[in-house]
This record gives sequence, C-alpha cells and structure tokens, in this order.
Amino acid sequence: MKIAAADRRVARRHYFKAPLRVRIWKSAIPEQSAESENLSEGGIFFATDSLFRRGTTVEILLRMPEEITGEPTTEWLCTGHVVRVNPAHSTPVKLGVGVQFDCYQILRAK
Repeated sequence: MKIAAADRRVARRHYFKAPLRVRIWKSAIPEQSAESENLSEGGIFFATDSLFRRGTTVEILLRMPEEITGEPTTEWLCTGHVVRVNPAHSTPVKLGVGVQFDCYQILRAK
C-alpha cells in the first residue's frame, strides 16, 4: 500500500522564510548561508546555491520561531541528514534541500 507524502508527516509544516547557516558535518568546507522555505519540528527545506548530496549529514544553525515551538524564539543547532535535493520553489537558479533532523541543541533564548 502506497502512502501519500502528506500522510507520512508527523509534524506540521510551516512555510516560513528564515536565514540560516548550514555546513557539512565534520568538514573543513566553510558554512554556507541559506534561507528556509518551510520547516517543522522534524526537518527543514531550504534554498541554496551549494550542492548537497542525499544522505549527507549536516549541521544547521537557525533561530527557531515561536510559531513552531510555542516558546519564545531561540537559537537551535540542528544535526540532520539530507533526504531530498531538487529545484527550489522560490527561485529556479537555486537547489532546494530537505533535511530531516536527527537531533538538536537549544543554544540560548533570544
């Protein structure tokens, strides 16, 4: 039995543009700036000029908005893995990268 992608979601997706920084985990490659297109407690989809391969472990630093957590905005360091790479919705020149969070650390309240 095939389940539609929308039916598999555990957390509500929020279409929210927020700046973030992303880097490949344990890599000497410098971090890249990007912008979220949507995010949830379980993952994020962002637009970038950089190429990320499916399965790559990444670290993402972002300010998690109150709309998602129900708590005041805080800075989160999330570790996750790339589950999808395709053209970004916001612009045809960038790639859209979907990351599923594996763990996160709340750094400080803003």
